[in-house]
Amino acid sequence: MKIFGDRLKELRIEKQYKQTDIAKMLNVSSNTIYAWETDKQEPSMATLLKLSEMFEVSLDYLFGKTDY
Repeated sequence: MKIFGDRLKELRIEKQYKQTDIAKMLNVSSNTIYAWETDKQEPSMATLLKLSEMFEVSLDYLFGKTDY
């Protein structure tokens, strides 16, 4: 079961960011953020680390290994 996209979207909405906001922060297109949130693509490891830092969560949380 893919959890990453759901967690990313949940965190983005919680922080009141739009897909375009995250895209600008990571220097990617908003279509890329959409693809991540719908599990059509996965970000690179470097980008995953940036997302983890940005949302102050672990990679385990992003991938559904933990609930915190």
